[in-house]
Amino acid sequence: MLKAENLNVYYGKIHALKDVSFYVDEDEIVALIGANGAGKSTTLKTLSGILRSKTGHITFMDEDISHTESYKLLAKGMAHVPEGRRIFLQMTVQENLEMGAYIEKKLDKAALDDVYTRFPRLKERRNQIGGTLSGGEQQMLAMGRALMARPKILLMDEPSMGLSPLLVQEIFRIIKDINAPGTTVLLVEQNAEMALQIADRAYVLESGRITLSGTGQELMASDSIKKAYLGG
Repeated sequence: MLKAENLNVYYGKIHALKDVSFYVDEDEIVALIGANGAGKSTTLKTLSGILRSKTGHITFMDEDISHTESYKLLAKGMAHVPEGRRIFLQMTVQENLEMGAYIEKKLDKAALDDVYTRFPRLKERRNQIGGTLSGGEQQMLAMGRALMARPKILLMDEPSMGLSPLLVQEIFRIIKDINAPGTTVLLVEQNAEMALQIADRAYVLESGRITLSGTGQELMASDSIKKAYLGG
């Protein structure tokens, strides 16, 4: 479904991604794990057209999207839930969700009902201003907003960041639920243990390079991964 080949991304003179290549198959949950500054968020921003690679190609659904504008990718079926949620703080919950469907000429009420079914707390707070929600509720709103476009693939950047352990468990359960009916997920996470538990496959990014890959279970069992990321 999604393939990145030989990506090299720079911030000025800083070489942030170095010959990064990987793929995501349809219906999978694929995790990108690594330490802070490893290049995880840069990878997602490059895939979604916010940043550009100096080399290589990005293919989505057999189409080269290496130079496609970010806003056009949503119509093609790719939605990005950014780090830090980035909801519209002055808008209500419902207005935020409606913004997620901006590519539609008419609001898809079925999509809205699906989001409210998946996130009952958002339905309860649909007229509440987004900036007054808790961190966990804002994360749910960011996910719900992305789902309004009925994406084929969801790129998620650090969805558990800053949340309590109980909310982290809930967010990862929701990610599995989103994937179950067929929405593919590419997940960037510092919480390596939780990410590997739900991932079909995973890649490890270190200093801008992919250094290891395998199934979630294989990486969970790896001594080097246990030592570096799982506290083993």
